[in-house]
Amino acid sequence: MTSLQELTANRPTRTLDDQEILLVQGEGGGDFYILLSGKLAVVRDGVSIATINQPGTLVGEMSVLRGTPYSATVRAEGPAKVRVIRDATALLDSEPGLARRVAALVAGRLDATSALLVDLAKQNKDKASEQNLLRRILATLYAPVTAERDS
Repeated sequence: MTSLQELTANRPTRTLDDQEILLVQGEGGGDFYILLSGKLAVVRDGVSIATINQPGTLVGEMSVLRGTPYSATVRAEGPAKVRVIRDATALLDSEPGLARRVAALVAGRLDATSALLVDLAKQNKDKASEQNLLRRILATLYAPVTAERDS
């Protein structure tokens, strides 16, 4: 499958300085970014949830796909470079190959998250409170999207 970097090679890039903010939680939306080099920190509601350092990683796609503001703040940890995809919804509508690649990445993340939760459930099978929490998380992952969650 063709990589996101290859599919978007004609798009502009942006260089970020150490600690420079790329996305602000609750703001914007509509654009996504592909990490080309460096490291990005992802923080949601004040909690650090991920460090992104793998070139080709997509950032901001949930906002684009859901039509909502960014769900986390993303900042550079050291110098970083990203590919900039402005008005990503229009681009996805016009380029089915890119849309399929983005869908495959999002589905892969969901699959990896589900597998991790199942593994944690197996490891904690004798701990009722952990089992209840893991069941709630899995149920949320696979619950139908309601109008409230979709907006």
